[in-house]
Amino acid sequence: MEPKTYVVEHLDPELGEWSTLEYKAIARESYESGARFILSSVPEELELPDDLKSAEGLSVERTSVEVLYEGKKDKVCLLDPQAPKELSPTDGDMFDVFLFGGILGDDPPRDRTSELRKKGFEGRRLGPVQMTTDTAVRVTRLVVQDKNPLEGIPYVDYPEIKVNRHESVEMPFRYVQGDDKAPVMPTEMAELIKRDSEKGFGDLF
Repeated sequence: MEPKTYVVEHLDPELGEWSTLEYKAIARESYESGARFILSSVPEELELPDDLKSAEGLSVERTSVEVLYEGKKDKVCLLDPQAPKELSPTDGDMFDVFLFGGILGDDPPRDRTSELRKKGFEGRRLGPVQMTTDTAVRVTRLVVQDKNPLEGIPYVDYPEIKVNRHESVEMPFRYVQGDDKAPVMPTEMAELIKRDSEKGFGDLF
């Protein structure tokens, strides 16, 4: 069977620390699961950090996903919060490529996926709660590669990250629950959240 490919269409002229950590996590987990990760539509003038450029499992493309998969649109599934159907394990048999519009983790959501929806890709939903981009890819992989039903995946919604002894920050997203019952998020993400807790989330992406 063809290895799965996860594509994030980078819909932003810049790349913040938050997205960098998420993209590194997606690359690592894709590589470990035998899948590919493509970061598409990266602007020519955007210089990616060295540790991201050198990440195993990552391919950086300056062109858009519709160019990359011209003539193969029927094999591409767009993960779309407004799609009429939810993702299921059988979609792993139908599609080879799973497409995400970055940045999914906006709060409040800005429907960045609408730009990809217009291109005519078939869509699937990942449930009613907003996810970060790496969580969306992680959940998709658990469904289409590991054949877990969407509703069978353990989640942590709106977890609180302790900033110091007296304060915590509630994350406005859904995460996969790890074996330790904690939300699965990129290494260093908690430190970034603590360091930038005085900023709005819009500054982190």
